[in-house]
Amino acid sequence: MISLSNILLFALIPVATMLIGGGIAIFKQPSGNVRSLILHFAAGVVFSVVAVEILPDVIKIHKAVQTIIGFALGFLLMIFVKKLTSKSDTIENSSGNIPWGLLIAIGVDIFIDGLLLGIAFHVGNTAGILLAIALSLELLSLGIATASELGSKNFSNGKKIFWIGILASLFFISSLLGATLLNNLSHGAMEIVLSFGLAALLFLVTEELLKEAHEERETVWHTAAFFGGFLLFMILGMYA
Repeated sequence: MISLSNILLFALIPVATMLIGGGIAIFKQPSGNVRSLILHFAAGVVFSVVAVEILPDVIKIHKAVQTIIGFALGFLLMIFVKKLTSKSDTIENSSGNIPWGLLIAIGVDIFIDGLLLGIAFHVGNTAGILLAIALSLELLSLGIATASELGSKNFSNGKKIFWIGILASLFFISSLLGATLLNNLSHGAMEIVLSFGLAALLFLVTEELLKEAHEERETVWHTAAFFGGFLLFMILGMYA
């Protein structure tokens, strides 16, 4: 069994790629078309995480009541957050409008990803390492997408770095939780956690990433970016 310190070292890889992706987008703001491609790719990767990593585990545990509870809680929380943040979308700071809905949805995604990574190493070292690689690609695209969205709201570079740093730190914290506390949860409790994450990630894809991506005119390349992101993570997941 790999040590906790080594698990946390692997957790730093996705953290670093998110910071790198955010840094790239901060110092070279992508155009609206490129931003849409990035959001499509990120949506495809997140959707693949749902299909490859979370859904099979939910079905494997085979506890319908807990699945319904977790899924309903995840859906209701994200709806609540969306309603709450939609009232805050017009709140002005010194630089622009804070996209609370997208930031919270991405935060939930990253937090769940960290939990999955921490738990994966207790399934097997190979599974954990490959998942860390796959999540590094996901967080790279999410870092670019987050910085691009904040850039579209005229945030200063300092505030972009601040928010990306907060989101990246969530991954490290949740990896620690996944490697320690959540690893000892009962099957029923784990089913609730996974189902909650399942609903939250589906919400992120359909109501945040793709919604933002579709603000630009659609082309076949945008659609290809979504399916490319899905396929890439699916192939990596085959060897996890």
